[in-house]
Amino acid sequence: MLVYCRPARHASQRRISNALAILGTLLFAACSSVPRVPESPEDGGIAIAHTAAQLVGAPYQFGGADLQGFDCSGLAVYVHERVGLEIPRTAEAQRLAARPVALAALSPGDLVFFRIKGRRVNHVGIYAGAGRFIHAPRSGEVVSYADLHDTYYRKHLVSAGRFWNSEASATYVPSPH
Repeated sequence: MLVYCRPARHASQRRISNALAILGTLLFAACSSVPRVPESPEDGGIAIAHTAAQLVGAPYQFGGADLQGFDCSGLAVYVHERVGLEIPRTAEAQRLAARPVALAALSPGDLVFFRIKGRRVNHVGIYAGAGRFIHAPRSGEVVSYADLHDTYYRKHLVSAGRFWNSEASATYVPSPH
């Protein structure tokens, strides 16, 4: 009986080759899943709306601000971080820090603020265009689209604000999932 054994150097070369292939795949996947930083200030709102649209279906998690789960203000923080902007953590702090935007002048990427209960703003969404916004609604639900014209949201809408720069008005409307 003839038994063929490969020299040890071939096995180690194969392990290195396999490791490099896995590393390359991981690097490619990581690079392809990171949204781009806007090339110009005018792209900021589009990048924010697009990044938020990619998160539709992510789970709600109270206090969450990462891919494990989001609350409403954590979603806004996460999306803004992806385009290189740092914003406050809570919906009320975001409203106070944002540049006010007239509701009639909303552009994709603007934040829309709601007072659901109590005196303070306690909910925020990311405007996507065409009267729609993306938000993390509540426990047991997922990041989803909602409509500003819906009676419930229209009743609770307080204001809108912006952290990105805009010289031009954008019209991006992400397609629903």
